[in-house]
Amino acid sequence: MSTPTEIGGVPAPSTAAKPAKTKGGGFSRYLITRFLLIFPTVFILITVVFFLMRITGDPITAALGGRLTPDQLAERIHAAGYDRPILIQYFEYLGQVVRGDLGRTMTDNLAVTEVLTTYGAATLELAINSVFVALLIGIPLGLVAAKFRDRYPDAVLRVFAILAYATPVFFAGLLLKLIFGVWLGWFPISGRADWQTELALTGLQNPSGIYWLDALRSGNMSALSDVVRHAALPAIALGLLTGGVFLRLVRTNAIGTLGREYVQAGRSRGVSEFRLVTKHAYRPALIPIITVMGMQIAMLLGGAVLTETTFEWKGLGFKLAEYLTARDFVAVQGIVVLLAIIVAFTNFIVDILAALIDPRIRY
Repeated sequence: MSTPTEIGGVPAPSTAAKPAKTKGGGFSRYLITRFLLIFPTVFILITVVFFLMRITGDPITAALGGRLTPDQLAERIHAAGYDRPILIQYFEYLGQVVRGDLGRTMTDNLAVTEVLTTYGAATLELAINSVFVALLIGIPLGLVAAKFRDRYPDAVLRVFAILAYATPVFFAGLLLKLIFGVWLGWFPISGRADWQTELALTGLQNPSGIYWLDALRSGNMSALSDVVRHAALPAIALGLLTGGVFLRLVRTNAIGTLGREYVQAGRSRGVSEFRLVTKHAYRPALIPIITVMGMQIAMLLGGAVLTETTFEWKGLGFKLAEYLTARDFVAVQGIVVLLAIIVAFTNFIVDILAALIDPRIRY
């Protein structure tokens, strides 16, 4: 007689579930792939910026045309090599970028790398401050909007979110300056700090260039208070742009989480609504923020140009506006290339963080 595992004396195929093969090294492959994608991305950005800067002619004519005689202009162009074929200039520029040489500015004859190191810390400080404001706005208000879904607080917060990311940065900055700087006099309307504070912080040994960090390192609470007061309005103006996006993302994700079965089970057991929102909806609501953070960094850096100009915050955005006005395309090209590299590496870091939080992203 055949056993249950035999059919006509032939062993039947086993119906036992075979263990699924795991994708060993999935995270490592993802990490390597995302890292390697940085190079073509930066290469394309450098190429686009280079040729866009050459549409109007060579940088010397753009910056000094009309201030030099034709003979002097031709001599400067020849000495800089801008009368050579455009492709030769392009490949030479690529070689300079690989060596870390981004050229010298036309207006003040500074190495572009020196400009970047001098003013980059100010832009980094503004970006950190504005991200802090965006998270401070987006996460708690998004959770509140989710808790009061389709009720009055939710409607008000949704309108606020739309206004926050739809309002131009420069207009928000001017409005904040007018209300809180001129009418109420609560905050300074320009600069990063008073001159006494700047003198104290720049005189420190090995300063980072991020004023609030240097003030904390030195224990100078008076300087820290001054720096925070100067940073408040620029950070709010730029942080509102991203904060509105974060608010909508947190609201949508938290609503989805609060509708899950385990949350409903918690309600049936008498778990408070506050605990459900803060404990069970909080962490899942952070996932979309981390996922889109890379895109928001590009938006922040773009908004930094207008914010720094509005508040005379002397960072890369402020200098970029000055160089654009002076038509110093060598400086503009170098700053834009650096910002492109920052965005590419930031997106890489964000992708890794998102993959660590949600392993499904790796595959």
